[in-house]
Amino acid sequence: MSQLSLHGIVPPVITPLTPDMQIDEASLRRVVRHLIDGGVHGLFILGSSSEVVFLDAARRADVIRVAVDEAAGRVPVIAGVIDTATDRCVDHAKQAAALGVDGLVLTAPFYTRTSQAEIVDHFCYVRDAVDLPLIAYDIPVCVHIKLERDTLRTLYERKAIVALKDSSGDDGNMRMVIRDFAGAPDFTVLTGSEITVDYALLGGAHGAVPGLANVDPAGYVRLYDAAKAGDWDTARAEQQRLIALFEIVFQGFPDTSRNASGVGGFKTAMQAMGLLTDRHMNRPNAVLSDVHAAKVRAIVEQSGLLRAA
Repeated sequence: MSQLSLHGIVPPVITPLTPDMQIDEASLRRVVRHLIDGGVHGLFILGSSSEVVFLDAARRADVIRVAVDEAAGRVPVIAGVIDTATDRCVDHAKQAAALGVDGLVLTAPFYTRTSQAEIVDHFCYVRDAVDLPLIAYDIPVCVHIKLERDTLRTLYERKAIVALKDSSGDDGNMRMVIRDFAGAPDFTVLTGSEITVDYALLGGAHGAVPGLANVDPAGYVRLYDAAKAGDWDTARAEQQRLIALFEIVFQGFPDTSRNASGVGGFKTAMQAMGLLTDRHMNRPNAVLSDVHAAKVRAIVEQSGLLRAA
């Protein structure tokens, strides 16, 4: 398997949509430029914040084509190949590889109930099908099963994975994983949290994949740079500022689902910043109402990002 060294801030790029639910290429190109100009170290397309499970193969291909073209080799682009069953994931992986991504991201299968041994097989089947670095994505809130520490070690020893994106919310377990892999310099641990990035970096994580970095990539890069320099007071202050901005994800709930409120909060903020033409969500997720959008805009304005946009 080819290698990929991930570190730093790797935002899970949102997927802009047109009113007829197609990929908004112009907006996606603006988003990619915004992220790279903000100093990010990589791009994760077709993840949870990208609404990947709503997208068919054609729209996934459109996202990959545009993101890879706009990134133009300036940062690595990794793509989620997430689906309910192994053979579907293999198909997505082959498509992503053909379109030029630098790595793949895979969760455990979902809907069907699987064992840890079957999860190992799932990853190995995808690894065997496509010669690209594979990143494990631990997100039990969505797939309803955790990638156990022994499973991660087995996958690493079988040369199936090169990194972990930990969105489990279990910071104690992630700290143990970081310890498990302390002697493996070729393995990367990235937190999926927006609000505990400073803690994770202090504990030895190599970076973060925060959805909020779609809105404020430069803020997360400043946090990362301060942490790498050992300036924890600056890192903490930046994290506190980003926590205040993170309030945008709660403005639609409970009138919308948590996903529509969260990803919809990002999209609404980015529309206010002039990055997106529309803030449409994939059906059935609801678009934030104008009332909720106004609350999001007020938070973004208070953060100073509208003046910078």
